[in-house]
Amino acid sequence: MSRGFLVILAILALAFAVITGVAVNKGLLGRPQQTAAVGGPFHLVDQSGRAADEGVLKGKWSAVFFGYTNCPDACPTTLFALAAAEKQLGAKAGDFQTVFVSVDPARDDAKKLASYLSNPAFPRHSLGLTGTPAQVAEAARAYHVFYQTAPDPNDPKSYAVNHSTYTYLMNPKGRFACVIPFNAAPAEIAAHVQKAMALGDDAESC
Repeated sequence: MSRGFLVILAILALAFAVITGVAVNKGLLGRPQQTAAVGGPFHLVDQSGRAADEGVLKGKWSAVFFGYTNCPDACPTTLFALAAAEKQLGAKAGDFQTVFVSVDPARDDAKKLASYLSNPAFPRHSLGLTGTPAQVAEAARAYHVFYQTAPDPNDPKSYAVNHSTYTYLMNPKGRFACVIPFNAAPAEIAAHVQKAMALGDDAESC
């Protein structure tokens, strides 16, 4: 082989190793994510207008999802599934909560979140969180959540918000347990939660 061809092979091998390493660290190859990579401090307000920080995760299994009340599809779909999964937990449902963090602070104030989450088809045990744009950005960074406004070309006053659709299951100590993928069936979500509960409060996999 020529020296130039060997150099190209070496570069490609290095690139593959780097990409694979990133994928493993982020759980993209089916392996558990590094627990330090997801979660952290945040400073928001809940749907009652009370200050809320990462302490709201303590003592319960929390399904943390970032979305917004005007979301036409991914958000209600996820909340419907979480509500059904909550029912499947039976007596354990009281140890589980859904934490819905708005990525649209300009429109989602505490009052709007309270109204949105009062939908009887959504989880009974739910907490809505919002804040200033800077506070929401802080929370999104902690959970490595992407979001970006997308203006409506037909209506300059309207916009959607593109955002990540994963749900993060956090253990009762506020630490990451596992990712629940978008469009997971209620039975699948319940199975993840039940497995984590069986592993105990320190569970870091499910």
